[in-house]
Amino acid sequence: MDALCGSGELGSKFWDANLSLHTDTPDLTPCFQNSLLAWVPCIYLWAALPCYLIYLRHHHHGYIVLSHLSRLKTVVGVLLWCVSWADLFYSFHGLVHGWAPAPVFFVTPLVVGVTMLLATLLIQYERLQGVQSSGVLIIFWFLCVVCAIIPFRSKILSATVEGKILDPFRFTTFYIYFALVFCALILSCFREKPPLFSSKNVDPNPCPETDAGFLSRLSFWWFTKLAILGYRRPLEDQDLWSLNKENRSEVVVQRLLEAWKKQQKQAAQHKAAAASGKTVASEDEELLGGRPRPRKPSFLQALMVTFGPGFTISTCFMLIQDLLSFVNPQLLSILIRFISNPTAPTWWGFLVAGLMFVCSVMQTLILHQYYHCIFVMGLRLRTGIIGVIYRKALVITNSVKRESTVGELVNLMSVDAQRITDIAPFLNMLWSGPLQIVLAIYFLWQKLGPSILAGVALMVLLIPINGVVAMKMRTLQVEQMKFKDSRIKLMSEILGGIKVLKLYAWEPSFLEQVEGIRHSELRLLRQAAYLHAISIFTWICTPFLVRLSFRAGLPSPSSHLGSPGLWAQHTPP
Repeated sequence: MDALCGSGELGSKFWDANLSLHTDTPDLTPCFQNSLLAWVPCIYLWAALPCYLIYLRHHHHGYIVLSHLSRLKTVVGVLLWCVSWADLFYSFHGLVHGWAPAPVFFVTPLVVGVTMLLATLLIQYERLQGVQSSGVLIIFWFLCVVCAIIPFRSKILSATVEGKILDPFRFTTFYIYFALVFCALILSCFREKPPLFSSKNVDPNPCPETDAGFLSRLSFWWFTKLAILGYRRPLEDQDLWSLNKENRSEVVVQRLLEAWKKQQKQAAQHKAAAASGKTVASEDEELLGGRPRPRKPSFLQALMVTFGPGFTISTCFMLIQDLLSFVNPQLLSILIRFISNPTAPTWWGFLVAGLMFVCSVMQTLILHQYYHCIFVMGLRLRTGIIGVIYRKALVITNSVKRESTVGELVNLMSVDAQRITDIAPFLNMLWSGPLQIVLAIYFLWQKLGPSILAGVALMVLLIPINGVVAMKMRTLQVEQMKFKDSRIKLMSEILGGIKVLKLYAWEPSFLEQVEGIRHSELRLLRQAAYLHAISIFTWICTPFLVRLSFRAGLPSPSSHLGSPGLWAQHTPP
């Protein structure tokens, strides 16, 4: 990087710790400001471009008429492109006249100029695709403004100290650039008009989330009106919004049915090919005894194809949130070291405190976006499963009806579908839990050393206990479902033959049977509640027991392994 910064009077170092860290007036070197700091927004936009283009291609809502807002955005983007190319031509002008600028003055204007042209083209492409508010461009302009704040301050301080402006042309073009990117950020926060040729919304009370902008979705501002209304008076049915189109059963069930039919078609093709002997090679015939393995349609794969993209987005949110949850403890450790160092510059503390605040805000925003995304996916999952089961129940034959009772179908649509919805938010814990455990053990090992092994051993010992409790609860749930199926079947028979039951006065007999089954259900529910209480008690006591084991694993003050001060230093709070 130093070669990119050049040498001599017009060059500078890429990084100078004495200028940036060990001083009361911190600043970054001109090379750092003109290279990496200016490249950060460009790297973000080019990295997000492929996925965003795929998203825009598959989400066409009709084009938006060229409005005044769109014209202003385009003009600002073109002006930014012109400013970047002006800097580039000025560098070539200096090269021609004998004072060779550093290579960074050629590379950065070229990179920034091409990126600004890309952003301008992206504005128009979003308009043609019917995007009313672009989150990608809002983040891009925000990064441009944030990364330009440091050079903004640095150039003013440099001009104040020197008493003159060393490079008037680049000084002027930079502040023009800053004003333009700030205007672009403000303009991108406004939402465009609805696209033409989009489906007309005849719903009298549509959900405002559909037309909400990026910032409104990020902060859930679209929900504020309903929250205020609920604060003023009790909500009524007419106050509630209608479902979004993508959450309605006619859309969700149809998508799941299409994926399921595709699975059935692939299974039929595989079966036909296997019957003709085209799918089993000679080596496979020897291993399988000449019999091809039959392939059945997988409902799980149909669910993954239908709802997989939404769960993938929630997984990204969960990953970012998990990583951010370990940033604040590290920043707190840095802040403690800053407090214990009286010679450290004061601005270090303000910087760390500001980073902790920003990290907490980002963690909160991302966590709530994760929960919103995963619960909406769970709702769609439940809707799709219930719709598919209901449609299948309408077309099954009498022979299949004799094998499956009405109670089983009702349980599939009510209990089992709801349990799949309930487990959806915890699917990411399959990878998030081990990741958090590994990171926590790594950071604790750095602070406490081998003493954390006692806490890890305790958590490992608690795994079989929780496993036994979970297996027992699962057994009780299976037995409860059997009793519930028999109760629903009996109730269906009672309601179907209610006239005969009344005629012969069999109410007490059937009531006794229903109550007997219900008592058995209540007995199993009571046992499951006791086991659940044990599980919750273990869950609550685990952090205290782990901390106690950490303290027990640390060397005592009287031990020869460490002094009392060292023991107190490593004792967890």
